Amino acid sequence: MVEAEVSLGWDDSVSSGMTLDTVRDSLIRQEDTIIFSLIERAKFPLNSPTYNQSWVPGFSGSLVEFIVKQTENLQAKVGRYENPEEHPFFPDDLPDTVVPHFEYPKVLHPASASININKDIWDMYFNQLLPLFVAAGDDGNYASTAASDLQCLQALSKRIHYGKFVAEVKFRDAPQDYEPAIRTKDKEGLMKLLTFEKVEEMVKKRVEKKAMVFGQEVTLGNTDTNVKCKVDPSVVSRLYGDWMIPLTKDVEVEYLLRRLD
Repeated sequence: MVEAEVSLGWDDSVSSGMTLDTVRDSLIRQEDTIIFSLIERAKFPLNSPTYNQSWVPGFSGSLVEFIVKQTENLQAKVGRYENPEEHPFFPDDLPDTVVPHFEYPKVLHPASASININKDIWDMYFNQLLPLFVAAGDDGNYASTAASDLQCLQALSKRIHYGKFVAEVKFRDAPQDYEPAIRTKDKEGLMKLLTFEKVEEMVKKRVEKKAMVFGQEVTLGNTDTNVKCKVDPSVVSRLYGDWMIPLTKDVEVEYLLRRLD
C-alpha cells in the first residue's frame, strides 16, 4: 500500500505514494477478509459458554477473552502491533517485541497511535452483530468458536482503524477544506466533509453481493434459483451501514482533530 522509499521520520509534506485509490483498493480487499471470517464463524452455533465469565480456572474473564489476550501477547512478541494498521483489544501490559524491528513507513501523524476504538468494536460484535448471523445452539466447540471470533474481531478492527489512512490521504488532497474545521474542533463539520452517501450505498451493495457470491452452497447440476448462503447477505450490508462505515468515520474524525497537533 505504501511505497518503500517513504521517509522513516514523519513529515506531513512527504509524498508517500499513498493515494485515495490505493487506500480504496485496500479497503475493498479487506471486505473479502471480513466476509470470509464471518462465514467461518457461522460454521459454529452461538456456543454461549464461550462467553461465560470465570469459564477458565484461575482467569477472570471468558474463554474468548482468555484466547484473545493470550494470542495478542504472542503476536506482540513477534511485532504485530508495531504495524500501524493493527490495534490490540487488550493493549495494557503487552510484552515487548522479541524479533528484529521493521521500520514501517511513517505516513500517519504520530498522534494516531492514541486512537484505538476496539472497546466499541468488541461491544458491537458480541452484543449486536453476532446474534444476527450465527444460529442458536451449542456444539461444544468453544475453543474453535473463540478462535473464529478473534479472526472476525481483528478483521473488523483493521478495517475500521484504516480510517486513519483514509483521513490522512483526504487531508493531503485538500488541506484547505479540513483545516478550518480542525482548528475550531468542529466534529460535525468534519463528519459532513467525510460523508459521501452515494459511495456508502455502493459499498453496502458491493459487500452484500460479495456475501452472496462467496457464501453460496455450491452443488453440481442444481438449477434451483433459491440460493442458500452461509451468511445472510443483508446482514453484511447492515454491518457496513450500521457499524463499519459510521465507526470508520468516527476514527477519521478523531484522527483529523489531532492532525495539526
